[in-house]
Amino acid sequence: MLWLLLALPCLGGSVPRAPDPRPGRELVGIVGGCDVSARRFPWQVSLRFYSLRHGQWRHVCGGSLIHPQWVLTAAHCVQPEELEACAFRVQVGQLRLYDHDELTRVVKIIRHPQFNESLAARGGADVALLELEAPATLSEHVHPVSLPPAFLRVPPGKTCWVTGWGDIMYRKPLPPPYPLQEVDVPIVGNEDCGRQYQNHSGGPSEVIREDMLCAGREGRDSCQGDSGGPLVCRWNCSWVQVGVVSWGSFCGHQDFPGVYARVTSYVSWIRQYVPRFPGP
Repeated sequence: MLWLLLALPCLGGSVPRAPDPRPGRELVGIVGGCDVSARRFPWQVSLRFYSLRHGQWRHVCGGSLIHPQWVLTAAHCVQPEELEACAFRVQVGQLRLYDHDELTRVVKIIRHPQFNESLAARGGADVALLELEAPATLSEHVHPVSLPPAFLRVPPGKTCWVTGWGDIMYRKPLPPPYPLQEVDVPIVGNEDCGRQYQNHSGGPSEVIREDMLCAGREGRDSCQGDSGGPLVCRWNCSWVQVGVVSWGSFCGHQDFPGVYARVTSYVSWIRQYVPRFPGP
């Protein structure tokens, strides 16, 4: 799920370009999902980066509208830090990728200051905010998602939902016409999740950090191309975003749940920049 982007200056006629993502072990598309019906997840956005190869603004990551003029995504989606805001565009209110695109410019990128580019998503703090050039026009198809209160704890076993246009199996892209996918995933406790990763990687004891959240089971997961997208749960009869698609090993593997940035860990940071928006 980690994308390598080549930045060119956002001046004159020059455009940034993105080479094809390099396949790797750390990936996070929707595996085991279904097409999304209209109006179900109106906060879902597509983050675009210009591809000279395709001559088109191509989808590189997901994101969520948390205010008419602000998008929440993963910090690793907008690395390296030298990339300027003008290198990106955002598409809102779309169920099928590239279907009548009406892209919005990004005018500011705010990466979390604790995100470590060398450690990438595994280092935590994998969140970033994008300020749009103009507020999105809200409708039944375009509407911000609510953020959770910082005290909210999502219990293991709770069913939540993740959405995106990513791979539908490990290294198997979503086919045209690229319909937005959704899948329900159970929350996995951090201790259990960390134990599963440690048992198979032999890595450090703190693979799953406190600011991370795990979700998924065999055949139901996020995958490459879903990075930055929202994990949402029902709480008090409303949808709240509890996670940002961050990283994982393979997709839909029984031993490796998807790993998300835990939104409750960053609500206070988000509120430093993003005004509150009245709920539905």
